[in-house]
Amino acid sequence: MPDWRQLASLINFCTAYYTTQLVRCTAFSFVLTGLVMLLRKILFSERTFFRGMPWALFLVIPFLGRLKMFYENVAVLKVTWRITAVTASWLWVDRIYMAGILVTAICIFGKRIRLWRTVAGMEKVMFENVRIYVTDMNITPFTVGLLKPKIVLPKVMEDSYSKDELKSIIQHEQTHIRLGHLWFGFAWDILRCLLWVNPLLTIFQKHFRADMEDICDRVCIQNSGKTAHEYGMVLLKTLKLLSSESEAAPPAVTYVGEREFTDMKRRMGEIASFRPYKKRICAGMAAAAALMIAAMLLAVHTHSYARCNENRDILVGKYDGGNAVVSCDTEELSRMISYDDEYVYVEREAFEKFLIENNAEGEVWIVFGGFYKLPGLTGIAESCTYENNSEDEVVRIPYESITDDWYFGLLKML
Repeated sequence: MPDWRQLASLINFCTAYYTTQLVRCTAFSFVLTGLVMLLRKILFSERTFFRGMPWALFLVIPFLGRLKMFYENVAVLKVTWRITAVTASWLWVDRIYMAGILVTAICIFGKRIRLWRTVAGMEKVMFENVRIYVTDMNITPFTVGLLKPKIVLPKVMEDSYSKDELKSIIQHEQTHIRLGHLWFGFAWDILRCLLWVNPLLTIFQKHFRADMEDICDRVCIQNSGKTAHEYGMVLLKTLKLLSSESEAAPPAVTYVGEREFTDMKRRMGEIASFRPYKKRICAGMAAAAALMIAAMLLAVHTHSYARCNENRDILVGKYDGGNAVVSCDTEELSRMISYDDEYVYVEREAFEKFLIENNAEGEVWIVFGGFYKLPGLTGIAESCTYENNSEDEVVRIPYESITDDWYFGLLKML
């Protein structure tokens, strides 16, 4: 039979451990959201590719919760210690946060699942060796799916567009797939779930998708051989052909295009300003951005606590009807006490003199080693009892490690 108390303890720990980290990540996300919007509006307002690149910085956000500066930097500690104290001590706060993640995930990914099921039941046709899913709904073309993306077109477009126009529309959706925009959107939705208390991630999602759309338009124009005018006319025909009242459309269509006139006006303005670009330069920019993100992740990893951190502290206590700490001065105690994987070694004369000086009578126990996840948040230590009836210069005390238990092994991996 499983030990339900241990299982409940593990769940409670995970709730506090991950909430503590995610709340810190949320604080960073507020700052980064403002920074990205400033970069888009001020520095990169006229540069489509540069405007889309800062969004990649959000890939670093989920890994910032274990940074050492939350414990070692005085200024950061003054600002964040209250948050850390609440999430590490108030379990009901942690449970509310985790419940929020669950509810948000159900709302966001529930829509995705319903959309996938809807698309799977649509009519399938082949167009130049590309499988297209056709729907009777009046919606702009979109693509859904990650491992096996599905391109969806409304039937009215299939009937009304020329072969060349259909090719342009399909090329646009294939470009989204090739550039990884579907995966970017998926990652953004995960971020919205994990950091659900930051509403800016939802509010500014339209800017994120708009930047991806503008990048896709430029790549399509460059690769299609058409002029920007010809490409724009196909989009205008789509706007004219499809009704803006698409109440029957699924609620979670990915990259469905802009339905409102103001959005289409913005997009047409971007297309009108198109200038040919050098693919090698853009590829170099993308590689440089990837290297920068990798370097940032490495720096974060270097300056963060590991998932499991070795604890070298030593503590001595006594039991005489109630537990009492005699000393937790690791530097002093390490001169008298050492240990390996099987035994604790105590210099008898020095240690017993230490006990007399500290009035430590009764049962004396030594706590040592083990590991901790974050400072002040769940630490596991080994222990043994010292008996003062030995005459050896160095007392060797055997102990059975508790870290071999499944509970502590799992705790290490989390």
